[in-house]
Amino acid sequence: MEERLHKILAHAGVGSRRKCEELMAAGRVSVDGRAVRELGTKIDADSHEISVDGEPIHTERPVYWLVNKPRGYLCTNHDPARRPLAIDLVPQVSQRVYTVGRLDEASEGLLLMTNDGDLAYRLMHPRFGVDKTYLVQVAGHPSSEDLQRLLKGVWLSEGHVKARQAQRMKNQGESTWLRIVLNEGKNREIRRMLAKLSHKVLRLKRIAIGGVQLGNLKAGKARRLRMTELASLRRAARVEERGSRMEDRGSKIEE
Repeated sequence: MEERLHKILAHAGVGSRRKCEELMAAGRVSVDGRAVRELGTKIDADSHEISVDGEPIHTERPVYWLVNKPRGYLCTNHDPARRPLAIDLVPQVSQRVYTVGRLDEASEGLLLMTNDGDLAYRLMHPRFGVDKTYLVQVAGHPSSEDLQRLLKGVWLSEGHVKARQAQRMKNQGESTWLRIVLNEGKNREIRRMLAKLSHKVLRLKRIAIGGVQLGNLKAGKARRLRMTELASLRRAARVEERGSRMEDRGSKIEE
């Protein structure tokens, strides 16, 4: 079955769809020994040899993991300082997986890890508007006006950003727990938005991406996504048609 070349590359774990397009445009991708720069190129991966920088790629069975990242872990595949890595929480994965929706070292909660670059790209790109839900403990007691400002938006260095939902959950001493939903993905966005309102973030935990919930998965543990959860993510990211192709190839997701 023919598919667009950049999608095949992304699915093989070469990188995000955008990264794969950049590799093609730079002439670093070849099919049967010939460089391919046309982004709309379609090929049958089973009938041709695809290489990046002269190295053949190997298509892998797609894998999808849900991880509950504790505070103190990094969302990178390598750290020279040898700090704990979230990737090490996923047991016995032979595929090269990478993190969907990074959390900074001080944050915790739901991460997705996969080698499906196309789905990862769509889940995180603001154009597709996939919700990410967080519980946030802040110093002080934000007013109703503060919450409205989050909804209307504040200015950061990258431009105007806003929450899709923001509500007060409960007070805890001199702090407050908020539930905030974003469908953007800028670096440390929630912390910076709340700093603009003079409320320091004390704790930040992501509890959902789209319809996939962290649930009662313990900190530091990982599990495979269920088929129903994967279908929910594909719907949210508008990749139903790719899901059917993967299933035809025999991808296995544990219930």
